[in-house]
Amino acid sequence: MTRSNGNHSQPSRRTLLGGAAVAAVAVATGTGAANAATASQGATWPTEFPLPDGFLPEGIAIGDKPYAYMGSRANGAVYRTDLRTGRGEIFHEGATGLVAVGLKVDDDGLLYIAGNTGVARVLDTRTGKLVTEYRLTEATGHFINDVFLLGDRAWFTDSRDSTLYSVPRGRNGRRGKVRALPLGGDWVQTPGVNNANGIVDTPDGRGLIVVSSSPGKLYRVHRGTGHATEVRLVGADDVANGDGLFRIGRTLYVVQNRLNLISVFHLDADAGTATLRRTITDPRFDIPTTAARWGDRLYLVNARFSSPQEPGTTFNAVAVRL
Repeated sequence: MTRSNGNHSQPSRRTLLGGAAVAAVAVATGTGAANAATASQGATWPTEFPLPDGFLPEGIAIGDKPYAYMGSRANGAVYRTDLRTGRGEIFHEGATGLVAVGLKVDDDGLLYIAGNTGVARVLDTRTGKLVTEYRLTEATGHFINDVFLLGDRAWFTDSRDSTLYSVPRGRNGRRGKVRALPLGGDWVQTPGVNNANGIVDTPDGRGLIVVSSSPGKLYRVHRGTGHATEVRLVGADDVANGDGLFRIGRTLYVVQNRLNLISVFHLDADAGTATLRRTITDPRFDIPTTAARWGDRLYLVNARFSSPQEPGTTFNAVAVRL
């Protein structure tokens, strides 16, 4: 989730699908599947959700209950919305100097937050209280951007450094250590722009897929060595402004934020090739960054990076049907 600064024009391959859209996020292990059975219950639920003025949203996560958690770039606060009613409130108070970007909820009721300022925080969704905090990097020169839950670790991207970080999951996770995984192989780190952004696992669950916003590439990363292999794109030149990633089976959704576009790829068996199947947009997109799934819908936050990022700027989240 990032303020990508690419000047790429809108691809002519865009396909309009009326009001329906699909957006991309990483799917945390143990979430998403269980709530699919409740899809019909949300048929009359609202599809647009106001956020506090000046909230500066970027990340969104949904666990095994119909609540969306959205993080603030303004002060690290977390806003919780009841998907059934559209009503929400500040769930976790922010503080000066804090940032909340990428979010994921696990089946233990813990909310993992990529903190931008070099930290990762873990909240208890039952109380809103901080469980633990990890110092991943120095606060300057880094951008801890997104998070994905895989196995017993939470994996974080750093958009300004060619390194992934992982921390132990669980309520006793504070006893574990932060691990740094330098990226090698085909990985290209472009100075001065945001690189590593969204992150998911490969279809076989053995590796990771990371999108680099600039210059717009996908990489398959070995979790043990950090060796990165560029994913060959078929039918698309790049995934410029790539932000959140969301995978279902071999289908990979890539949110391209400033393009107001989601590119939908089919992955081959080893995630070495991604073939573009279609592109999707929605008239309500206003630089969407990430989304989370509940039932047959995806819920997105609009970061509105092209609008004034001021205390009076309005922000919202929207729901689209799968």
